[in-house]
Amino acid sequence: MPSDLPDTTSPSRVDWLGAINPQMHAVAESGIVEVFNYGRNRQGLIPLWVGEGDLTTPDFIADAARLSLAKGETFYTYQRGIPELRETIARYMTRVYGAAPGGGAHQAERFFVTIGGMHALQIAMRIVAGPGDEIVVPSPAWPNFDGAVALAGARTVNVPMISGERWSLDIERLAAAITPATRAIIVNSPGNPTGFTATRAELVAILDLARRHGLWIVADEIYGRLVYQGERAPSFHDVMDPDDRILFLQTLSKNWAMTGWRIGWLEAPAELGPTIENAIQYTTSGVPVFIQRAAIAAIEEGEPFLADQLARIRQSRDILCSGLAATGRVRFAQPEAAFYLFCSVDGEEDTRTLAKRLVDEAGLGVAPGSAFGAGGEGYIRLCFARSPEQIAEATRRFSAWLAR
Repeated sequence: MPSDLPDTTSPSRVDWLGAINPQMHAVAESGIVEVFNYGRNRQGLIPLWVGEGDLTTPDFIADAARLSLAKGETFYTYQRGIPELRETIARYMTRVYGAAPGGGAHQAERFFVTIGGMHALQIAMRIVAGPGDEIVVPSPAWPNFDGAVALAGARTVNVPMISGERWSLDIERLAAAITPATRAIIVNSPGNPTGFTATRAELVAILDLARRHGLWIVADEIYGRLVYQGERAPSFHDVMDPDDRILFLQTLSKNWAMTGWRIGWLEAPAELGPTIENAIQYTTSGVPVFIQRAAIAAIEEGEPFLADQLARIRQSRDILCSGLAATGRVRFAQPEAAFYLFCSVDGEEDTRTLAKRLVDEAGLGVAPGSAFGAGGEGYIRLCFARSPEQIAEATRRFSAWLAR
């Protein structure tokens, strides 16, 4: 008797990939995820491949979320974020970054709560770019920039940075990359993966370039508090005027050990409020209220935790850098901020293969530099936002592997 059930054993005759939106083909697989999947669940492996630390979210933050749930705050909410959180962000920005452009305190109307920094980036790209446009990105760069640009239908133009005692931008090279199709420059400072931190003079030069060409700047400053000198890194907030076209990306993930909570914000001119509200409505319909309550607690009560975490990260950085420098085979610029070491290893050009070998032969998970675009080839990235004891063991393993 013939079965009415479909035959699931024969290969599909449908060209599923050919049937989807062509823009989806432009989104490359993450080289970080490739190595992560290769080494997933390896017994005893020390994971230094993704951009998060080993600390769990502090209790005072989780308690705020639990209290919100106990109060029944489980309904739809403001698309832009609850007023209490947006006002908290505005006060935080005034305290840490000083007066708003044009003077006075930062206003809540400029801040829009998102599902993490990635959601803020997606909205920013949809605002500034579309099919046929170009976005200039100093490279090596976080690969998600390229993915967000591709999903907007635009094209990334990578501008290699200069490596040396510190990573730096070549402003003339940046200017040469601008064409009539250019719509924006993405500036990640402090940077992932290099730890590059733009000086005030570099920010002024980039801003002048954007003004001359009528470009947007998308400023990813999420590592701005994770610096090893001073309270924060230089920011476009320090040099901009009220009418400059700058969109700022922020997240609570790094400062307060909240990567899994998925909450951040987009800062933009208040006049774009209805546009951004619509973008949130048609993507996520807002961030759960109990997560927003946790964010308020993090920002208002989290300075001691941030200070303790930074001291811990600094110690881990120093252990890793001094240990690998002593091998005589690892080359790098000392990270000025963030929690990544971007380094090359003498005699190892294929870092995708190197990353897999380190999984198999040293019990270390690292990210291949090729995942970070032009200029990243020949490097690997190690995230040292872990305990000094674990980083010391990772350094010992890497050094022993190099000595073989």
